[in-house]
Amino acid sequence: MDVKNHIESKPRAKKINPKIDLTSMVSISFLLIVFFMVTVELSKPHSMNLGLPEDCNIDDGTIRCGSCMNSDRIITLLLDDNNKIICFSGLIGIDNRKPQVLDYGKNGIRSELLKKNKNIIEQFGDYKRGAIVIIKPTSKSNLGNLVSILDEMSICDISTYAIVNDLTYDEFNLVSK
Repeated sequence: MDVKNHIESKPRAKKINPKIDLTSMVSISFLLIVFFMVTVELSKPHSMNLGLPEDCNIDDGTIRCGSCMNSDRIITLLLDDNNKIICFSGLIGIDNRKPQVLDYGKNGIRSELLKKNKNIIEQFGDYKRGAIVIIKPTSKSNLGNLVSILDEMSICDISTYAIVNDLTYDEFNLVSK
């Protein structure tokens, strides 16, 4: 046997071109693109409309309104410690109404809000012109109190309310008593 014939008779191995499946790579890249788009969108700051009339604004924690606003529609709630709420109608610097100390629940703040909202709607004769509630949590209140009062807004069907973080001088004196 000849060495030359022996080499020629041996079958050669076929070169196989590898096929790479890129389907999973494309899927992962699309998932990453969507993930980064969502995280960028969620990281943008968003603001919430307070539902105040157009000529009202909040400066330094004080709500200033034009002629369209009647202080009889405003109910201010100061969230204090020991699950107490200081409630007064109108603005404390303007109106001389005596504030009330109420508890959470149906016999406390809920009955008061329902009564005042009903009186305001009857006075103005329009369901859309109900009570405007200003919620002011103090440094002594907790997150549970804020969640509870927001639940009461929903239960009492009060659609216009604002959470204001600053107390006026008179309100601070009222809470510190």
